[in-house]
Amino acid sequence: MEIYNSESVSFETKADDSPVTIADKAADRIIFAGLKQAFPALPVVTEEQASSQTKQHDTFLIVDPLDGTKEFIKKTAEFTVNIALIENGVPTRGIVYAPAIERLFYTDAKGQPVEEQAPFEEKALGRVSPISVKSPDNEALIVVASKSHRDQDIDAYISKYSVAKSTSAGSSLKFCLLAAGEADFYPRLGRTMEWDTAAGHAILSAAGGAVVQFNTLSPLEYGKFNYENPHFIALVEGVSLKS
Repeated sequence: MEIYNSESVSFETKADDSPVTIADKAADRIIFAGLKQAFPALPVVTEEQASSQTKQHDTFLIVDPLDGTKEFIKKTAEFTVNIALIENGVPTRGIVYAPAIERLFYTDAKGQPVEEQAPFEEKALGRVSPISVKSPDNEALIVVASKSHRDQDIDAYISKYSVAKSTSAGSSLKFCLLAAGEADFYPRLGRTMEWDTAAGHAILSAAGGAVVQFNTLSPLEYGKFNYENPHFIALVEGVSLKS
């Protein structure tokens, strides 16, 4: 947040044409060190260090230290920190923190999905509320789409549904809006990586939703080679998907 609140945010462009800031790198170092200290036996995969990973794992932690770097640079506030636990290809625990808008979602010690209210203190738990998906109305759906990656393909797919409200959001917040009962489905036809989706996926699954591959409708799996996701749809139970 110190970097975000500075006058301007400088960035570099990575090999995949995505931007990276000093905030991405600083957060990566802090989170990686903290997780290795807390869970020394677990492999930790982070976006900024993934290229150095040479082995696939069944159980591991996966981190996006700054999801929504484009939103961070534009200062739209909709960026997050994502941390997830993957077990046998399934995201079983997750935390999504959006510091600029003070929203914190996670699965608690029992795996239940919650949202904690600000102010957030390191050694004191704030007020915690359970969250759950809502029952959708297929004649009046609420769809959420990517703020920086929305295109004609997404709009064409969304047009197949009876949509009462269409909104955009940055980063993994889209999963959390579904999990909190604020939206019904989120289609993504662009490129994403496992660290983009794992934490939000874990929270949404715990809240009663699902994330499925676009073409097969089978569950989105983790621990894939190169950590790249296929196109997918995140949804709450009861949404009638269109082909």
